[in-house]
Amino acid sequence: MRRILTWLAAAVMVVAANVVAAPSASAATYTPPALRQRVDLNSGWRFNKGDVAGAEATTFNDSAWQQLSVPHTWNALDGADGGNNYYRGVGWYRRHYTVPAAFAGKMLFLQFAGANQVADVWVNGTYLGKHSGGYSRFRFGATSALKVGQDNVIAVKVNNANNADIAPLSADYSFDGGIYRNVSLQVVDPLAVRMLDSAGPGVYLRQRSVTAASATVDVTTKLFNNNASSRSVVVRTVITDATGTVVADQSLPARTVAANAGVDVVSSVTIANPHRWDGLADPYLYNANVEIRSSGVVTDVVTEPLGLRTFSVDPNTGFSLNGHPYDLHGVNLHQDRAGVGWAVNDAQHTADFDLIQEIGATTIRMAHYQHDQKDYNLADERGLVVWAEIPLVNDTTNSAAFTANARQQLIELIRQNYNHPSIVFWGIGNEQRVDNTATNTLLDSLAGLVDTEDPDRVSVYASCCVSDTGAVNNHAEASGYNKYFGWYNGSYNDLGGNLDSLHAANPSRRIALSEYGAGASTVQHALNPSPPSPGGQNHPEEYQALLHEASWKQLDARQYIWGTYVWNMFDFASDGRNEGGQPGINDKGLVTRDRVTRKDAFYFYKANWAATPTLYITSRRWASRTTAATELKVYSNAGTVTATLNGVSLGSRTSTDHIFKWTGVTLRAGANTVQVTATVNGTPVTDTVTWTLS
Repeated sequence: MRRILTWLAAAVMVVAANVVAAPSASAATYTPPALRQRVDLNSGWRFNKGDVAGAEATTFNDSAWQQLSVPHTWNALDGADGGNNYYRGVGWYRRHYTVPAAFAGKMLFLQFAGANQVADVWVNGTYLGKHSGGYSRFRFGATSALKVGQDNVIAVKVNNANNADIAPLSADYSFDGGIYRNVSLQVVDPLAVRMLDSAGPGVYLRQRSVTAASATVDVTTKLFNNNASSRSVVVRTVITDATGTVVADQSLPARTVAANAGVDVVSSVTIANPHRWDGLADPYLYNANVEIRSSGVVTDVVTEPLGLRTFSVDPNTGFSLNGHPYDLHGVNLHQDRAGVGWAVNDAQHTADFDLIQEIGATTIRMAHYQHDQKDYNLADERGLVVWAEIPLVNDTTNSAAFTANARQQLIELIRQNYNHPSIVFWGIGNEQRVDNTATNTLLDSLAGLVDTEDPDRVSVYASCCVSDTGAVNNHAEASGYNKYFGWYNGSYNDLGGNLDSLHAANPSRRIALSEYGAGASTVQHALNPSPPSPGGQNHPEEYQALLHEASWKQLDARQYIWGTYVWNMFDFASDGRNEGGQPGINDKGLVTRDRVTRKDAFYFYKANWAATPTLYITSRRWASRTTAATELKVYSNAGTVTATLNGVSLGSRTSTDHIFKWTGVTLRAGANTVQVTATVNGTPVTDTVTWTLS
C-alpha cells in the first residue's frame, strides 16, 4: 500500500509524541463543553417543481408554492409506471429564518447533508455557491450574508437532470431530486476547527498502531482563525472511554495563529490497554475530544468517535479483524424506501439497520454512493464492517471536468467519514462498461487518491460486464466481482467454479463477491421453478430462495473470498425497469421496498448467519393452492425439526445446511395447517402456516 498523506502535511505541523497512560479507576471524567450550536432548518420550506426565474431574490412571491419540510424529494412517488412520469430537472426551495441576536460575532455556515445533484444556494439574494454531487455533505460560509436579528431568505435551486460532468451518468437505480437529507445552520466561534475542509469534521484520527498493550493515534486538527488579529492557541486532546472516563489528556504548547489563516496541528496520543472495536461481538467506542483554547478560554470543541481496531485482507485466508479471522458476509444497501424515495429519516435508517442486524450480517456495502451520516454512525455503534464508495457507475465522460468531480466526491467521502471505525474499504467505482485508456486512467487516479487521503484503509473496485482479468481490476488494492450466475447468465451452480478459476489465475488478488442475487415477487410462486426471465413479469419467490441456497453453500466453502454481499437488502426504485409485476422496481431485495415483508431468502440467511433461534416455513405466502402434491421446506438453525400436517406427524428431519425438507406431502381439499417445532440452544420454537387447496 502506498504511504502518502499529503493533505495532512499542512502549512504548519506540530507533533507531540509524549504519551499519557490510562488512568486508574478513580480517574476524572470529561464532558465536552457545548460550544458549537446546530440549528435545525428542516421545517418551514416552500417548494416549486420546475425552474422559476429570479427565485433567489428576497422579494420573490412564493406564497403559491407547496409548503413542506425536508428531507424531501420530488420523485418520492414517481416511476410507478416504469418511469414514464419520472421527473429529472429543476426544483426550488425557499424558507425564511431569523438569526438570533446571540449569534452576533459568530461564524455561520449553512450545511446540507445531501441534495441531488447540483445545488445553488443564495441568502438574501447573495449567491453563496454551487455544489455538484448528489450524495456528500456540503457547507457554505454564510456569516456576511445572514443578517443577525433580521428575517433572512434562504433559496436553493436543485437540479437532478443528467449532467455529463458529474458522476453518476447512469445506474440501475432512480436518481431522486431534491434536498433529501437534513439542512442546518452551524454556529462556531471565529477561532475554531476548520469548517470548510470538504465539509469534513476538521479533526482526523489516524491509528498508527493498536495492540493489546497500547494504541497510538495521531490526531490532526485543522485550525482556522477568522479573527482580524492573530491569536495564541493551545490545542488539547482528551480521549474518553464509553463511561466518559479520561484515558489520555494532552495539551500542545501554545502557538500563534495569524489573522484569517489556518494551520494543521498533530498530536500523538497513546491509550494503554485499549478496549478494541471488535465487530458485532464488541463494537466498543471511545470519544476523541479536541479543544481549541486561547487566553485560557475554550472557543471550540469537536468530538469524534474512536474505535480502535486492526484489520487485514489476505488473498488466501480472507479478512481478519484484530488479528483473528472474521467472516464478512452481508448485504448491499440503497437509501431508497417506498413512499419517501431517498428522503429517509433517522428512524427509518435505524429500522433498516435493525433488519440488517436481525439477518446476522457482519458487513454492509453502502452502494453506490456516499450514504447519510446516520448509516455510518449506526454501523459504528453496531459493529458492522463497511464498504463505502463513490457513485462512479457504468459510464464515464473522458473530460477534465468529470475527472475533477469524481475526485471531489472521493475526497468528500473520505474526509467526511475518515473517523468511522466501521469503514474499512473505500470503493472507487462499480461496473465500468468499457476497459479503455480513459477509464483506466481515471481509476488509477482515484486509487492513488485513496492512498493519498487514507493510506491505512483498503481501496476496492467492483467489476462486472468486462473481462474479469482486464485492466480495470488492476488499480484498487482489493477486487470485488458482481456475479449473477443463475439470473443473468449460466446456472447458480457455476458460481464457485468461476471464482476458483479467477483465484487460480491470479492467486495474489484479494477477491470479494460484491453482488449476487435474483429477483423475487412475494405474490408469485412456483414449486422448484426453472430460471425465470430477468426482464420478464414472472419472478417466483421460490426461485430467489433456490439461487441463494446454492450460492451461499459455494461461498461459505471458499475461505479466500474475503467478503460476500447479497444484492440487495431491500427492493428499490429503478425507474428504467418493468419486470416481476412491479414497474419501476428492482425486486432483488431480501425484504420488500416498504420493509413490510421479509422474503423466504431472508430467513435462509438468518438461519445461516444469526444466533437468534430461527424456524421458518417457506412458501408461506403461497396460501391458495390448486395442486395437492407439494413439499414442505423449512429454514432453521436447529439440529432437528419436527413437522405435522393437519395434526398428523410428518416426522423429523436433520440437516447440516439449515434446510429441512419433507417431500411427497399431499394437501387435502380446503384449509391445511402445517406446523413445525424445534429447539435452538434450549429455546423451543414453533412456526405455523395455512395453505388452502381449492
